[in-house]
Amino acid sequence: MSKNKKLTTAAGRPYYENEDSMTVGRRGPILLQDIYLQEKLAHFNRERIPERVVHAKGTGAFGTFKVTNDITKYTKAKLFNKVGNECRVFVRFSTVGGEKGSADTERDPRGFAVKFYTEDGNWDLAGNNTPVFFIKDPKKFPDFVHTQKRDPKTNLKSSTMMWDYFSLNPESLHQVMILFSDRGTPDGYRKMNGYGSHTFSMINDKEERVWVKFHFKTLQGNKTLTAEEANILKAKDPDYAQRDLVEAISKGNFPKWALKIQVMTNEQAEKFKWNPFDVTKVWSHSEFPLIDVGIMELNEIPANYFADVEQAAFEPSNIVDGIGLSPDKLLQGRIFAYPDAHRYRLGVNYNQIPVNRPINEVNNHQRDGFMNVDGNGKDSPNYFPNSFDDIKADKKYKELASVLDSNIADTFDRNENDDDFYTQPGDLYRKVMTDTERKNTLNNIISSMSGISGPRSNEIIQRQLMHFYKVDKSLAEDIAKGLKVDFKFTD
Repeated sequence: MSKNKKLTTAAGRPYYENEDSMTVGRRGPILLQDIYLQEKLAHFNRERIPERVVHAKGTGAFGTFKVTNDITKYTKAKLFNKVGNECRVFVRFSTVGGEKGSADTERDPRGFAVKFYTEDGNWDLAGNNTPVFFIKDPKKFPDFVHTQKRDPKTNLKSSTMMWDYFSLNPESLHQVMILFSDRGTPDGYRKMNGYGSHTFSMINDKEERVWVKFHFKTLQGNKTLTAEEANILKAKDPDYAQRDLVEAISKGNFPKWALKIQVMTNEQAEKFKWNPFDVTKVWSHSEFPLIDVGIMELNEIPANYFADVEQAAFEPSNIVDGIGLSPDKLLQGRIFAYPDAHRYRLGVNYNQIPVNRPINEVNNHQRDGFMNVDGNGKDSPNYFPNSFDDIKADKKYKELASVLDSNIADTFDRNENDDDFYTQPGDLYRKVMTDTERKNTLNNIISSMSGISGPRSNEIIQRQLMHFYKVDKSLAEDIAKGLKVDFKFTD
């Protein structure tokens, strides 16, 4: 690093007057011709790019991923073609519903997005710390997010708005049960699991496709906070999760996660009780056991938060040869919505930003647009085909054809078990949660639903209680008792 660096403008002109504005005499006024003042103020006015609509507050780190188990029977992805292969990764953790200034310990899902820099391009797994989500159709996403934000009249968070939506969309029950358990307040980012959540696919070198789900299992031990602990930290240290990650890595205590997959064949998918592409459902681990893939370690805090964490752009459409998508409806919506959000927030050339730039050579005929900083193709053609450059489409990367279930387009074509919103949440409550976890979940739900107010409050409470009754009779009875409301339970 050079010493005695000169202060310069953004255009490189050295200057001296960095603290005193040019004035008419000692007392002013300031002259418009002070170009150094103009540049500083104009840049300052534009320092903030639009905040993410969701996942606004987060942290991130670089690290490595190493393959530890042979999965070439499932995928031809070059990253996985040999045990011992490594690649660099960037991971961004976040809360989902809160703004940038919100507390890290709010009850909220946590974003868990991983960018793998592979020799075949970037592969993004943009998921959460839960294996399911509130909704399964992307048309519902804007409405759902609005309920997690602020009331348009009061500009306050609203339990009424949130529970009104949940009660009218029982497909949310599985995620609601997780959110109001202590898993809704993880102890920082290092001690939580991550999930791709959606069903994806893998294709091997025989052009055979299987369906997969991705799981990142924390090797720090899964640890959560009670509502009381989370509230204390919210007041004491609203940046708790950010601080915990930065300090751990700075001390050489590098967090690790084991990447595992579940695999389902197409034959198994056809016989599966539920739609295997329904993101509100999970695949049983006893039926589809976890398969080891590799280890991810985070060992480098970005030198500049804005440059890397704030400008990081993850999108489920970033897949590599050997890894594919699925008919998951919410995933299909996200493959449009995420890159579209990046083009709005960061500009059409967001993939030229270093944290988003792939490590392999990029060759295409895209040109121009805001913040094009890679030479804009120089003097090469901006059209295809042409007689001048040697950019060719490689047939070996041709997408594997997909077999469609139907040739009828219908917005209401449903699996016979699509409306079973209750079995898996009930199993979670009765079979997976401990007594302590059930008690905490119950208390958290009662605390939140106690905030439902207004002329329709009883209607909303009664509707949600009926859903909880279908999940577990005792759960609904205990919630009603805690809310001190009368409820007529009927099968």
